[in-house]
Amino acid sequence: MREEKRNKLLILYASQTGNALDAAERIGRESERRGCPVVVRPVDDYDARCLPEEDTVIFVVSTTGQGDTPDSMKVFWRFLLQKSLSKQWLEGVRYAVFGLGDSGYQKFNFVAKKLDNRLLDLGATAVVERGLGDDQHPSGYEGALDPWMRSLWRRLHQIDPSFFPQGPDHVIEEMKLIDQPKVHITYHSIDNAASRLSNASGSSRKERIASFLQMSSWELQENFGPSSFINLEGIRMQLETARSMSAGKLSNYNNKAVCFLKMIKNQPLTKSGSGKDVRHFEFEFVSAAIEYEVGDVLEILPSQDPAAVDTFIQRCNLDPDALITVQHKEMKNYLPDIHKNTTEVPIKLRTFVELTMDVASASPRRYFFEVMSYFATAEHEKERLQYFASPEGRDDLYKYNQKERRTVLEVLEDFPSVQMPIDWLVQLVPPLKTRAFSISSSPLAHPNQVHLTVSVVSWTTPYKRKRTGLCSVWLAGLDPQQGIYIPARFQKGSLPRPPPSVPLILIGPGTGCAPFRGFVEERAIQSSSGPAAPIIFFFGCRNEDDFLYRELWLSHSLNDGVFSEAKGGGFYVAFSRKQPQKVYVQHKMLEQSQRIWNLLLSKASIYVAGSATKMPSDVWSTFEEIISKEGEASRDSAANWLKALQRAGRYHVEAWS
Repeated sequence: MREEKRNKLLILYASQTGNALDAAERIGRESERRGCPVVVRPVDDYDARCLPEEDTVIFVVSTTGQGDTPDSMKVFWRFLLQKSLSKQWLEGVRYAVFGLGDSGYQKFNFVAKKLDNRLLDLGATAVVERGLGDDQHPSGYEGALDPWMRSLWRRLHQIDPSFFPQGPDHVIEEMKLIDQPKVHITYHSIDNAASRLSNASGSSRKERIASFLQMSSWELQENFGPSSFINLEGIRMQLETARSMSAGKLSNYNNKAVCFLKMIKNQPLTKSGSGKDVRHFEFEFVSAAIEYEVGDVLEILPSQDPAAVDTFIQRCNLDPDALITVQHKEMKNYLPDIHKNTTEVPIKLRTFVELTMDVASASPRRYFFEVMSYFATAEHEKERLQYFASPEGRDDLYKYNQKERRTVLEVLEDFPSVQMPIDWLVQLVPPLKTRAFSISSSPLAHPNQVHLTVSVVSWTTPYKRKRTGLCSVWLAGLDPQQGIYIPARFQKGSLPRPPPSVPLILIGPGTGCAPFRGFVEERAIQSSSGPAAPIIFFFGCRNEDDFLYRELWLSHSLNDGVFSEAKGGGFYVAFSRKQPQKVYVQHKMLEQSQRIWNLLLSKASIYVAGSATKMPSDVWSTFEEIISKEGEASRDSAANWLKALQRAGRYHVEAWS
């Protein structure tokens, strides 16, 4: 049995946002090009009991939040942790682990490291040292993936030359593989679509469903009033249909309930001329109230610019009114049951592009340029695309693509001779992903509502090209009077809801204050009806112009508020640019060293939120300094004390890049 499997690699991936899937597919392609067939599967579709029967397994896993496993990996990981598994359980099984993480987090690539150690404990043999991709690297995770793959191929060939019959450096011409996209598009006539709709949904709803799916979501919003049930049902149906067709890339989205929100407030928090645009958004639930807790996260599916979608469709010579179904060849055998019927329902091509393909915001992957090169008819374009796709051209591709954040539409316009078939476009255009925001409200204070604190993203590239964030700019441009329905879903964040009896030390510079607005609102309500532990909060901003929620924080510092001295609390703001020397939250923490130490001795929990670049590590280092000083301990002892807090669930971080 092993001999039959020796020439095949099994690649299992666990992805939260899609990057691990991209990396797994890249490893699979590179293996196939060297003559070794592969099977690429999500880890939640694999029976962990079969691992001892495998010969060689490649794991590609991401780390989320505070060292957490992706949702799709939780069951698999619990199985591996069973005490009943012996130290010889995986004896004879070879493996390799590649992780995706962000070195701005304390637990960088924690999941990959844990998995690597556990596989060793169970008797498996590592083919190569684990690879650790880093979002902070100029080339992203690919900066580590490329050299790791070269080591993997060489080592596999040394172990068993039959993996790569012609050697690890011999690459099959890609043109032999290029005519086999993993996506198949089927076009349908209206009569054929109606027949499928009848089978999928019942004849009583056929005509209504057909009319919904043949409209774009913009037409639905325009043709029916804000409170129209028809509008809401139509948009929901379009979302379920379009996104289920992208199950290979967006299964995590489909596994969670989608609700609809209506914006009721769009309020600037920063002053004009401050250099930043931060907004406070308030939303009402359209139907029943959704249960959530402070510290949770709201994911929003943004709307794309209709003009950009039209331009993309025209550039690719597509028929926007065509009715299509999309099938993923590798996914059809294990697509979740809840999507089996939905994927058979045809949908308007324009709607599918609008709801699933990020054509004017996300940058394409390197493989996109490689496939483009085979469809380029102009020789100079073909040569340039081939160079970009080669290892030698990686740095120049980074300067052209990632650093400039060129979009799919811009890349296609730069290479006008390229005409890619729709199957390849659907497979390779980055998926339209939800954007996650920390919730900045408490359901106790605002029943039937959810609030967000959002920085409207804009920047200038090295070549002076203006770039903006798709979701934040879209939200900022909405008028609450329009009554636009916003598709969203709730999920647990990295900041668990604290009991009222636990003292809190909060550190949240900039929009890192967002979740703590909800914490403070909730603690204020709790303290009005019974005893509640104190909160001290360290907030940072540049100056008074971007002092977010100034009145709110100051009001809670007075009259027995949760920050008042009478309650044992405190609010401390660090202005980084108000004075000649820069002052950050860690400086204010050191000024309150004794207070922090006393609260820690009183079993306080620490919550940190904000930018993932340097802030979390700087704050951690400051806590080490405080514990060392006030506890009269060595720095190593202070670090161990802090790690013990983390293990006990009293140190939480939510950071974003």
